[in-house]
Amino acid sequence: MRFGTGFGVSHVFVTHLHGDHILGLPGLLQTMDFNDREAALSIHTPKGTVAKLRALLDAAAGRPSFPLSIHELGDGDVALDRPEYEIRGFETDHDTRSIGYALIEDERKGRFDRERAEELGVPVGPKFQRLHAGEPVELEDGTVIEPEQVVGDPRPGRTIVYTGDTRPTDRTVEIAAGAELLIHDSTFGGDNAARAGRTAHSTAAQAAELGARAGVKRLALVHISSRYAGNVSPLEREAREHFGGDGAFVPDDGETISVPYPDAE
Repeated sequence: MRFGTGFGVSHVFVTHLHGDHILGLPGLLQTMDFNDREAALSIHTPKGTVAKLRALLDAAAGRPSFPLSIHELGDGDVALDRPEYEIRGFETDHDTRSIGYALIEDERKGRFDRERAEELGVPVGPKFQRLHAGEPVELEDGTVIEPEQVVGDPRPGRTIVYTGDTRPTDRTVEIAAGAELLIHDSTFGGDNAARAGRTAHSTAAQAAELGARAGVKRLALVHISSRYAGNVSPLEREAREHFGGDGAFVPDDGETISVPYPDAE
């Protein structure tokens, strides 16, 4: 409501069951119900937490009139499989059952070389689309043009990784390798590194070191402790010492971030 996104939500991805991450769900479900929602809603949650989450929702929100399903995920499980991308869970290290999520796009079609196609005699029109879709086409003189003659190599998609609350882990480095955007727990500054370890969180510097190891393009520092609410610049400075440039940043609530394709010019 605050940012005008509307309630057209079909999937909710829960990283763990601490209150600051789940207590908004009952109100969300009730609001959807009051708005006469009919579409189904799926909630994804770490393995072993379905019963507790269901109990919370039943107690605080009741059973909504629209279909609601809760699915549990372990490391490597696919939460959502779509024609152009998937959302996969990965193990994190918090002080309760927890999981992160990676949105991984499929490879995209190679670029279509229109100039080369016209040189080969392909008429402008449907045959262009068929070639780009991977189908050979036959010209009026019987010549067969293969897709690889006019379509370049497949192009990589984008990867966006969200850790939720966690200590730094090698598993995060693995799944975030080369990602366009890593959204990582950065609760504390280096002055509270010991507290970060005890509470199963990360410092901004630790998140930046991990992001650098993974070779991610940009690093969003999130879950910032309220003690830094008046000034997050120290956290950004710490992160940039290890990450380099201005690729590490603390986003504002509701901020929209453009994530370009890896091959964008």
